[in-house]
Amino acid sequence: MRLTVLGGGGFRVPLVYGALLRDTAKPRVEEVVLYDVSADRLAAIQHVLQQLAAGHDDPPKVLTTTDLDTALRDATFVFSAIRVGGLAGRTADERVALELGLLGQETTGPGGIAYGLRTIPVAVRVAERVAALAPQAWVINFTNPAGMITEAMRSVLGDRVVGICDSPIGLIRRAAAALGLDPARVAPDYVGLNHLGWLRGLSYQGRDVLPDLLADDVALRRVEEARIFGGDWVRTLGALPNEYLYYYYFNRESVAAISGPTRGESLLGQQDRFYAAVRERPEHALAEWGRARSERDASYMADTREITDAGERDTADLEAGGYEGIALALMAAIARGEPSTMILNVRNGSAVPGLPAEAVVEIPCAVDGSGIRPLATRPLPGRFLGLVQQVKAVEQTAIEAAMSGSSALAVEAFALHPLVDSVGTARRLLDGYRARIPELAAVFHP
Repeated sequence: MRLTVLGGGGFRVPLVYGALLRDTAKPRVEEVVLYDVSADRLAAIQHVLQQLAAGHDDPPKVLTTTDLDTALRDATFVFSAIRVGGLAGRTADERVALELGLLGQETTGPGGIAYGLRTIPVAVRVAERVAALAPQAWVINFTNPAGMITEAMRSVLGDRVVGICDSPIGLIRRAAAALGLDPARVAPDYVGLNHLGWLRGLSYQGRDVLPDLLADDVALRRVEEARIFGGDWVRTLGALPNEYLYYYYFNRESVAAISGPTRGESLLGQQDRFYAAVRERPEHALAEWGRARSERDASYMADTREITDAGERDTADLEAGGYEGIALALMAAIARGEPSTMILNVRNGSAVPGLPAEAVVEIPCAVDGSGIRPLATRPLPGRFLGLVQQVKAVEQTAIEAAMSGSSALAVEAFALHPLVDSVGTARRLLDGYRARIPELAAVFHP
């Protein structure tokens, strides 16, 4: 099988290749094609992969290209992890919002809308090329904001595109481990949108054990999300929220906590140092990548963990793997017919009552050789459903704005978001992003 990675010069590509090296079942990925707009970044990551593969028997062959059609032709799976505007765009996503007193974050709030507006046209063009050159390929989307981008690509590829995220599986692992249970033997009741979901139940041997966890102070402190939100609040909710919901439930604290460099600015510095070091000493590429990865992992949501006294990220949790494991499991389930239940970003249909059928939602799905089947969920209570409906309306308005080039719709998307406090602010957001991000400005009519 051939796997094409879009954004192949990206920092996290070695995680995907490392997972492929550990996969020995048949059929397996035998060829990996890395596509990126930057030949320099591709060369750096290729050095890392070569050093990762050293000592492995029959590692997947790695090819690189800056030509999209060459990358897509004959692909079995396409993994999309592109960043339109690069990390410079991400820093603008954050700073424009912060300068207006709003949350600056790449997927949540105005930053996520800005990221989506400039990414959607590119993602749809990619989908069109996949449809033309590899119509039988499955597209696994990790490009953020993942739910919005997946929904936009569905207009071309339908059920052949699915979004993935590692936040839900991480939450489930932590909840199960806190109770001393094997995460592989629990069934989660998880529902929402990407970066906007709740673990409402956790079944083990036919019984929901989440109430046991919520009632146990000691066990609950073992779950990072419970430390972030506080035991009293998760008990009030009767559920464990996805970590990104902190930006909604504690918005004022989130904005106040961002001092000094933003996450995007920190990553930009880290990655500039990494790529420069590999250019100078390519023989040390893997070691440089390992150091940069450790620094990146340690700084994830660091501001939130600091102000909530949540402590450092658990080493065992980091070692459990993230989105690369989800991607590999998804490919294995489809290509080898290995049945699995996974939390994915897929078309709603009737799975989540109260949301449009065409909306992409993040819910448990049954996956096997015949494809992906969303599993029905219990209705969301009003305190959850209202927020989901509002954010989904924002996503769908942003998609329409990006595809039509309508500035009025873009302002509407910003103004509808629950973390934007006025229509006037929404207008200033769009003006600020257009001035700072050329890729976003190009989407809209003069």
